[in-house]
Amino acid sequence: MIKNLGELKASGYVSKSIKDELRDNLIKHMEAGTTVFEGVHGFENSVIPELERAILSRHNINLLGLRGQAKTRLARLMVNLLDEYIPYVAGSEINDDPLNPISRFAINLLEEHGDQTPIAWLHRNDRFAEKLATPDVTVADLIGDVDPIKAANLKLSYADDRVIHFGMIPRANRCIFVINEIPDLQARIQVALFNILQEGDIQIRGFKLRLPLDVQFIFTANPEDYTNRGSIVTPLKDRIGSQILTHYPESIAIARKISSQEARINTAQSERVYIPNLAYDLLEQIIFEARQSEYIDHKSGVSARMSISMLESLVSTAERRALLNKEKQTTVRLADFMGIIPAITGKVELVYEGEQEGAAFVAEQLIGQAIKTFLPGMFPKIEKLSKKIEESPYSNLLEAVFSDGGIVLYDESTDKDYQSTLDELKPLKALVSKYQPETLAEDRYFVSEFVLWALAEHHKLGKERLQDGFQFKDLLGIL
Repeated sequence: MIKNLGELKASGYVSKSIKDELRDNLIKHMEAGTTVFEGVHGFENSVIPELERAILSRHNINLLGLRGQAKTRLARLMVNLLDEYIPYVAGSEINDDPLNPISRFAINLLEEHGDQTPIAWLHRNDRFAEKLATPDVTVADLIGDVDPIKAANLKLSYADDRVIHFGMIPRANRCIFVINEIPDLQARIQVALFNILQEGDIQIRGFKLRLPLDVQFIFTANPEDYTNRGSIVTPLKDRIGSQILTHYPESIAIARKISSQEARINTAQSERVYIPNLAYDLLEQIIFEARQSEYIDHKSGVSARMSISMLESLVSTAERRALLNKEKQTTVRLADFMGIIPAITGKVELVYEGEQEGAAFVAEQLIGQAIKTFLPGMFPKIEKLSKKIEESPYSNLLEAVFSDGGIVLYDESTDKDYQSTLDELKPLKALVSKYQPETLAEDRYFVSEFVLWALAEHHKLGKERLQDGFQFKDLLGIL
């Protein structure tokens, strides 16, 4: 490992700005057909190409999108476009380039020691700095301030620039610096960024220092912030090279991939709980229904974190039942979706009508709407009115439920009892076999229960919440 300036020069090292570094390494990935944006799904034909163009253009970037759209993840993945290690003057607070020093400390050290100036190495993982913009952030936090303790210890006057304590941005020299939720930053603080972005000047308590900082800025912002909390001042927007719009997953398949990747489900849970394919799809459909619901504030968005939390809660609900029943394995049931309601209520912003109905009611409505959305693609459409009961493909099933006085699916029943209850409805098994013949054996009971819930959502069956389960019976019997 190179340890001093002389060895660094002899190695042929050439200084490079961080924007050129990102650009050159991106070109290498593109030529090799690889990407550093692994694990970001749904952006392959939209956000990522725009981000690559911005990097090739050496732009500072603003990622604009609603919450839970992987803005911060994209910024953090850009670290992988940096060289693995870069040299800097040992002891420098601002990562001075040994061949192009900008701080008084580094310049003086190089003048004193010449080629014997000690060199340290900075790993790319240490070249990422992040600050959440909040109203209490000050210029001193970002840019710096005079440090009276340093002045006293070094016996310097306040007129000496060595008394300056650098803020986060100078300390992120030659690094990626992210400011999250930039509209939350007070306008006067945003103004302090102007010269840093354009001219490289910084001003601290009367000191005007010409520090041509080498920083890749990435800002993130939520469109909601522009009206509710603040805005990006126009001159700052003018200095940001590219504004890239992010978005939510556009299909259930992509949403499933994200949730499965991000959910914290360990091996023990995966081995104990089986999730039917339809359960996965219903879970993601709830998110799509939420983004269209009249009870939910669309401007606020519905984060992808909600589906991740729902999946974790769904698995835990089934896991809890298996633990209580001392079962080594179980399968998710549709009734387990009641266990995801707490994961919904804390993650949606309700409009006035939603507040009036209550968050739990809205969550149940979303689950019901997801079931109704999926039914036509799997089973015959349930008509609102039928002149004769014989006309309906569901008539035999309805008659079987009515004649038995209804059925009860208990929350904590064993898998054996749960399956036995559904097996008693012979028309239900026939219905699933006829319209979903390719259903996996392990998915069949979930699909069967889905039919009962769908009939209840279409008001063909009554569904009553009991203390310890759900009862399906004649709708008039419940009314």
